[in-house]
Order: sequence, then structure tokens, then C-alpha cells
Amino acid sequence: MATNRILVLGGSGQVGFELIRVFSLQGNVQAPLRKELDLTSESAVTSYLDEFQPSLILNAAAYTAVDKAESEPVLADRLNHLLPAQLSVWAARHSAMLVHYSSDYVYPGNGTLSWMETDPAGPCNEYGRSKLKGDQAIQSSGCQYHIFRTSWVYSARGHNFMKTMLALGKDRSALKVVSDQVGAPTPARLIALVTLQAFLKLVPSGIYHLAPRGEVSWHGFAQAIFTFAAAKGMKLTIVPEAVEAIPSSDYPTPAQRPQNSRLNITQLELTMNCELPSWESQLQLTIEEYLS
Repeated sequence: MATNRILVLGGSGQVGFELIRVFSLQGNVQAPLRKELDLTSESAVTSYLDEFQPSLILNAAAYTAVDKAESEPVLADRLNHLLPAQLSVWAARHSAMLVHYSSDYVYPGNGTLSWMETDPAGPCNEYGRSKLKGDQAIQSSGCQYHIFRTSWVYSARGHNFMKTMLALGKDRSALKVVSDQVGAPTPARLIALVTLQAFLKLVPSGIYHLAPRGEVSWHGFAQAIFTFAAAKGMKLTIVPEAVEAIPSSDYPTPAQRPQNSRLNITQLELTMNCELPSWESQLQLTIEEYLS
């Protein structure tokens, strides 16, 4: 059997790091750093693809600075739309598989029902619009693809909400956290493990929601972080009860945030014949990894 040539883009990020870890036994993995491959350059990306000839492209690269995207729409569009479009066209021509990571931000973000993959899109900010255009370009390219729409990504490394809360909780005795935005915090490790299983099980091309079971607000997530970290022996100044719930209107940001980030994961569970774990169990695992 020919060795898989696997290209991981965004390998220094949270999801990319985990993808390199879980796919390392599946073939020849290359994960070029920014200094080795400029993803903002269409010609550089084409040259790299033509030289390496990957059979599987795992695109974890993205412009994720949601607020900055409002003032840098061209760069956000290049990384979130034009890059995946370019990758998908190359993949279609060379019979390669493309895995791409998208976001709950492609939906309007209103209501209280969890979003289905078939629900109409309607992003409320520039980041979401750029991600939606990337999804649509991949779908129309004719390539084999998995698009995993996920939410509230975090891990034991990198910059994320969990690590920010733990850093603040060491020094502060009180915090205010938004309580009217609801979703499912999703560890990068879970994203990578599901990606691998989808690849091994030859899951059909399509868009799938990838998140743990359950839902929580940012406020509830913060309280759970402090509860689990303290239970694992981490010394904190703050206690969960000292986290004050505030509305989004008390914490204005340049980009509007969706209040409803719930993702219905039934399609992925049925297709892969699996049951995804709860967000609470995944948080405990991630805190254990962080503390170790």
C-alpha cells in the first residue's frame, strides 16, 4: 500500500498540533512552519502542493482573530476563504482528500435550538462571513472533503479561554464573565481524534458538526474550569462562586458574537456510529493534561 503523504497546515496552532500527534503513524506527515510556507501567497502554496503531492490535506490554518477581522477583512478572506478554495481545487485535480475546520460562526447565532448542518447560514461578523465562503468554495470544488464545524476550541497549549481563566484565577478573587452566549467548549484533542476516525472509517464527503455533548455559557464554563482545577490540586485565589454573570452588552467587542453557538452533532454520531463525550469530561481531561 502506498504511504499516505499528509500535509498539515496550521501545525503550530492548537488543532494542528494535535493533528500532527494523531496522524504521525498514518504516513509521511509534513507540517511547514510559517517561515517555510507563506499561506498568504497563492503561488507559494501551489508550489508546495505540487512538490509534496499530498494525498491528504489537513487544513487547520485560519485567521481566528475575530475582532481584528473587522478591520483586516482582506487577510481574513485570504486565509479563511481563498486558501481553502485553492486547496480544494488542487485536491480535486489530484484526487486528494481535504479536511477543513469551520465554525459555528457561519450561522446567525440567534435562538436557542442547536444548529443543524442543513440550517441556513447567516454570519453576524466578518470572521463568520469569511469562514462561510471557505466552506462554500470547498463544496463546489468537486474534491473529496470533510468540513468539521466546531465551537469554542481550547487545549492545554496555545491561547484560549481555559488558560486565560486559570491564569487570572491565580491572582484575582473575582471575575465577570458573559452568561448569555451558549455553546459547547471543544478540545483540540477531540477534534483531532474524531478527524482520524473519520479518515480511517472512510466517512462520506460532507459538512459535519464536531463538538462534545451538552451546552454551557462562558460564565458556566469559567466556573467549571475553576471547580475542576481546584479539585486537581491547583492553587487558585478565586472560587467558582466569585465569578459574576454579566450580559454581552456589558462587554462590548468590535465584532458581534453569536449568542447561540449550539451545534447538533447527531449527523456525525450516526455516520460514525459513535457517541461523542460530554464537554465536562473533556474539560477534566484537558485540565489534567495542562497540570501535568
